[in-house]
Amino acid sequence: MTATAAPDLAALQRRAAERAAARAGGTDRLQGHLVCDGLVRIFKTEDVEVVALQGLDLVIDRGELVAIVGASGSGKSTLLNILSGLDEPTAGLAQVAGHHLLAMSARRRLHYRRHTVGFVWQQTGRNLLPYLTAAENVALPIRLARRRGRRAARRRAHELLDLVGVGYCADRRPAQLSGGEQQRTAVAVAVANDPEVLFADEPTGELDEATAAEVFAAMQAINAELGVTIVVVTHDPAVSEQVSRTVAIRDGRTASEVRRVDGVAEEYALLDRAGRMQLPRAYVETLALRDRVRLDLAPDHVQVRRGDTDD
Repeated sequence: MTATAAPDLAALQRRAAERAAARAGGTDRLQGHLVCDGLVRIFKTEDVEVVALQGLDLVIDRGELVAIVGASGSGKSTLLNILSGLDEPTAGLAQVAGHHLLAMSARRRLHYRRHTVGFVWQQTGRNLLPYLTAAENVALPIRLARRRGRRAARRRAHELLDLVGVGYCADRRPAQLSGGEQQRTAVAVAVANDPEVLFADEPTGELDEATAAEVFAAMQAINAELGVTIVVVTHDPAVSEQVSRTVAIRDGRTASEVRRVDGVAEEYALLDRAGRMQLPRAYVETLALRDRVRLDLAPDHVQVRRGDTDD
């Protein structure tokens, strides 16, 4: 495959916003495509109770491409499973494209997974059926949904494979594809039914840096050309640094986020409805903050200092 220059992030974001507006009927009402408010998920067994999400708040606009980051056990995969309809929240609000996930019946949840959202797993083998070609894998969900005839489904499959850069793999089965080609095909499968939101759980976790960049470029193309809202859970800094917004989760809550505008990154702490926030761990460790801190209110900011200082 011939190497091409990396796409301009700002240009991709503008194109995604335009596509998203078109999906929303040409209006500018793009706020709150995905909303979590006080989201709680508790796992219970006979001996132990684990609170995976502890009142998490999150808002993602239509057409955004957002990275979710956090340490193992922070709750990010639990959040993704809830938003994709694979798991049910215990309490709070989880709304995606107008669907309220807490009160959803099993039948509606199945319809939601088939038509409203797409999903890409980290393990390449979970995304594709091994006995079908790449084109057949992409066409299958279209045919099952009975949205298009056989010929139209095949044509759409080839269009999507071309969009993610693996049109040349159309007649190959997964065993004949590299890991990166499998994941790009999986992205095409995930958007075959024209979902409003695409979720990806560590989609580049098993790939080398160069191949991971190709997979992420495929998701950028989907976001820009189709206006699909994309949420990626990742540990890969090369992925999280290429999106305009990265949200960090810690201890089951959204802790901070980084926003990038014209190549400049700014980090923000997130306030919940009670006014609580988590300071970035690096700040806490650098200043050796512990137990309590001193707060000083200025006209336009709040100072946070160690509690054991005299000044």
